[in-house]
Formats: sequence, C-alpha cells, structure tokens
Amino acid sequence: MKLTPDDPDRLFLPPDDDLAPNRPGEILRTFLAEHPLDGPALLGARLLGRRPVQDDWRRRLAAESAVGAELERLGRGGWHVLHSLPLPPGSEISHLLIGPGGVFCLATEPVRGARVRADATDVRPGRGRRPQPYVRRARQRAVRATYALSRGCGFPVSVRPVLVLVGPRHVERLPEPQEADAATEPEVRLVAGAQAVMALGALGGVLAPATVERIHTVARNRRTWNGL
Repeated sequence: MKLTPDDPDRLFLPPDDDLAPNRPGEILRTFLAEHPLDGPALLGARLLGRRPVQDDWRRRLAAESAVGAELERLGRGGWHVLHSLPLPPGSEISHLLIGPGGVFCLATEPVRGARVRADATDVRPGRGRRPQPYVRRARQRAVRATYALSRGCGFPVSVRPVLVLVGPRHVERLPEPQEADAATEPEVRLVAGAQAVMALGALGGVLAPATVERIHTVARNRRTWNGL
C-alpha cells in the first residue's frame, strides 16, 4: 500500500467525524456541562454520604489536561497526539500518541498523593483503598486500539499501553506473573507524573513518517472507533 501525505481519507474527512480538534478530557467536559453540580445533585450526594460524581470528573479532567499539555509539546519531534477518543460502549482512550517510536495508548488516572502499588492487573492507590483495575483497563484499551487501527489502515498496527498515574507520592511496580503471555497480554508501561510522558518522545526507529501520517489519519476518524 502506497502511503502519501495527501491521504484522501484525511482530505475528505467530514468535520463532524474529525476527532483531531478534541481537547484533553473532551468527553469529561461534556459530562460536566450536561450535569452541572446544582443544589439537588449536591444535596442528594450529601444525604447519601458520598462525594458528587462531578468531583471525580473534575479530578480526572485536571489529570488529563496536565498530561495532554505535555504530549502536545512532542509535536515538533514528528509526533501526533489525539485526545478523548470514544470507545463504545461508554469508554474512551485518554490520549493516543503516534510518532517515530510507535503508537501508544495512554490511560490517565489521578491518584492524589497516594503511595501506589501496581501489579499485572490492578493499582492499589493508598492504604485501605480498594484495588482499581487501571492496569487491566489500559491493556484492554490498547488491544482494542490495535484492532481498530489495523482494520482501518489495512496493515498491522501495534499499539502499546501506557498507564499515567498523576499525583502519586510513591509508585511500586510489582513483578509480572511468570505465566503472562506477552503475545496476548502486552506489558503496560507505568508512568508516574504528567511530565514523565515526555520520555516517550525520545523513542524512534519504529515508524516511517508516511506511516505515522496514515495511522494518524485513520485514528482521527470517528468511524474508525465505531463497531468495536
């Protein structure tokens, strides 16, 4: 397949299907706009002894915005970044980074100063708090992205999962289990802090510029992610 910068899929992409203008946390911004924290919602949460879900959305939005701002700085090095890509039903890819070093599916999770322990599937964000399936979720989204982009591009596209923990006090990575199958269970790269994602920009030698452009064209098309 011949790859050219003037990819017709990009030139004729309808504006409503173009995900490139998405800001970091675009889906969260929509949730907050559609569900403002008004009096009844706040009162209901307090009566139930719970934090309003809008608080969680705001924390997640702040984390995604911080990571997104760092990733945008990689543009001069031949990298493209897309934010808040919808994955049906009701999920998303926080950031997709495409460039000379390959394709990375980044999941961003705020952990707010916790001492974090991470294993092959879960993250334990602080003593006494329940394990969260952040590692497993990041891996699953990368597998789905691999399928969607390979289908859309017409050639194999390997997407590597990255879990970005924003705000940890300390991170301990537990060993991967011996029986893990690397072919079906890709290892999740664990990154602590928004600024640490800049290290991905130093990677290279994986994708040619024309291939980067083709994958970016396919990834920014909303229809690529339909039917997963």
